[in-house]
Amino acid sequence: MNAAQLSDWHPAPSSISPRARGWLQNRGSLTQLIQRRCCSEFSVKPVFQSLATVCDDELAVMNLRRDELALVREVYLYCGETPVVFAHSVVARKHLRGAWRSLIGLGNKSLGTVLFTNPVVKRTPLRFKKLTAAHPLFSRACRKLRVQPGNLWARRSLFTLHGQSILVTEVFLPSILELA
Repeated sequence: MNAAQLSDWHPAPSSISPRARGWLQNRGSLTQLIQRRCCSEFSVKPVFQSLATVCDDELAVMNLRRDELALVREVYLYCGETPVVFAHSVVARKHLRGAWRSLIGLGNKSLGTVLFTNPVVKRTPLRFKKLTAAHPLFSRACRKLRVQPGNLWARRSLFTLHGQSILVTEVFLPSILELA
């Protein structure tokens, strides 16, 4: 990823509470962090998985043409009955027969478990953005919220395996701050 491709995504979040910063900037597995806070109450609930076009700000990062399809997977990470993160991942269609072929059958399993248990997978530095209603992921992330906030913090990074990448974007829902 270069600066031109990520002009709206920044290397560090600004104007954010220390508590929220701790969640956003943690470089480890978000799944494991939430699991530790929720114990047996953690679950992954898929809401979308299909070949689809990607968001405009994902095209250059994933080296895709506007009309090119990719596997898009969207899930909510829950603590009990409360959604705390909306996760959106993108894999180029051509990589579904390669390094990322196992993603097709993930179902309600966490992608983070796959990514962080394979020592060969490499991750780029996190990038951050405060999403507003103008970004397509904002409305998708808000589907399970009773009250729509004015904005939501998101982070994303590329994970690479054998030269093939998956872009993972995690949108932090307000309830994440309620986890101790």
